[in-house]
Amino acid sequence: MDASELAVTARMARLTLSEQEQEKLGTAVEQMLAHFSHMKEIDVQGLAPTTHALLKENRLREDVENHADVSEKLLENAPEREERFIVIPNVL
Repeated sequence: MDASELAVTARMARLTLSEQEQEKLGTAVEQMLAHFSHMKEIDVQGLAPTTHALLKENRLREDVENHADVSEKLLENAPEREERFIVIPNVL
């Protein structure tokens, strides 16, 4: 990435960079691009896609239907209620 491309990108990101910041950012961008070009050379044929580098199994529990009625227990925690409704202060 040359200086003009960096300036355009910074302007699009609404960044104002000093000359020193432009040089530092330009060096960092070049290092990233070099790293990405190195990644292109790695053979990934036959590798399964993954969403996490360390994920080895599905962390989800079995989806089991539960008929527990906890609504009354939850309503007991309400500071004030009217039948099966929680009373809240008027907002308007």
